[in-house]
Order: sequence, then structure tokens, then C-alpha cells
Amino acid sequence: MAAQKPTRSPRPAPAPAAPAPAAGKPHPDAARRSQRSRQAIYEAALALVGEVGYPKTTIEGIAARAGVGKQTIYRWWSSKADVLLEAFLDLGERLVENAGEEAYAIPDTGDVAADLKFTLRSTVDELRDPRFEAPYRALAAEGVVNEQLGRTFVARLLEPSLQLHADRLRAAQEAGQVRQGIDLRIALELFVSPLAQRWLQHTGPYTHAYTDTLVDYALHGLAPR
Repeated sequence: MAAQKPTRSPRPAPAPAAPAPAAGKPHPDAARRSQRSRQAIYEAALALVGEVGYPKTTIEGIAARAGVGKQTIYRWWSSKADVLLEAFLDLGERLVENAGEEAYAIPDTGDVAADLKFTLRSTVDELRDPRFEAPYRALAAEGVVNEQLGRTFVARLLEPSLQLHADRLRAAQEAGQVRQGIDLRIALELFVSPLAQRWLQHTGPYTHAYTDTLVDYALHGLAPR
């Protein structure tokens, strides 16, 4: 966000003007107002997309619900997709911060099966959290029919997570727990994609037991052992 210039005091001034902020830095009050406006916009966008869906969510509606002018939104974002994606990312960061946890990461305890099961169980918990589910489902569903939104959704929300899964499998390769020569992207899709399909299309329950089974099937295959 660009720094805001301090406003000039009327002349003649009735009292000595307060010291101006350092050059290039926004006035503290202006910065706080901007942050409050951003947070109100985030909350309005997430609430609306969960209530009326992505197609019916508009910049005008977000602005009205947030109590700001739509020009304020266009000053920071070029489209409602940008607003929603940033709002969703902010929601995740705030929930992690409030829980006193570290940013999303896949543990490496040396046991790849246990680490993947732990991570997918956490994903199930997140998908079942109503604060995430409504906006996430709306964005994911719209991304299926809206190619531009879908590509942005994948690049900003899904790809970083998928890369972490690929990195964990690569570490397992180096430790001799996963065979060499496999396509890591296809490998991670064996347990990530079925969960996404169940959640998005309601094809079955998505539970900890289900994701544990996905990991077992992905790592050990279906052939007799």
C-alpha cells in the first residue's frame, strides 16, 4: 500500500501543528484506518461469498457491507477475485496466528506415512471449519467454470501447498522411503485429489480414517503384500 502524504494544516493555524511523520511513512492514524478498512473488506467479502456465492458477490456489495466506498476497494484490488483470494489468505494467517502455531508446513519426523497422515488430518479439520468451508467451497466451485479464477485459485492457494507435499515426498525419496524415478506430482495427487473430490462433490465422508487410508493406499499400493 502506498504511503499517504500528511495533510497540510489550515493557515493561519490556531495552534502549533503536530510533527509530521517521517517522509515516506503513512500517518499512524491513517495507517490504522487503512488496516481497519482492509479487514472490514476481507470480512465482508468472505461473508458474502459464503451467503450468496461467487457469481452474485460484487464489489458494490462488498463495499456496502464493509462500510467503505467502492473506490477504496479498487484502489487496492483490480477485481473481486483478487479481494476474495487475499481475504481467504488473510483468514488462514490470522487463524494460525491466533492459535499460536507456525505457518503451514508439513513435518519431517523421518516417518513419511505419519507426517502425511498428520497433514491430511489437519486438512480435513480445516475443510470442516465453517469459517473456511463456505468461502473456500464457493471459490473452488467457481474456479471449475471460470478458467481465469481457477488458474488464480490454483496458483495462489493450492500450488504452495502442493509444493510442500512434493518437497516432503522428495525428502522421503532421499531417505529411501519412496522409490526413485516416480513423478512426485502424480504421487501426491494419489492422496490429495481424492480428498478434494469427496469434499467438493460430496461423494462420501471425509474423515481422519479416510485420509489415513488414502496415505496407506498411495504409499503401499493395492497389490497383495
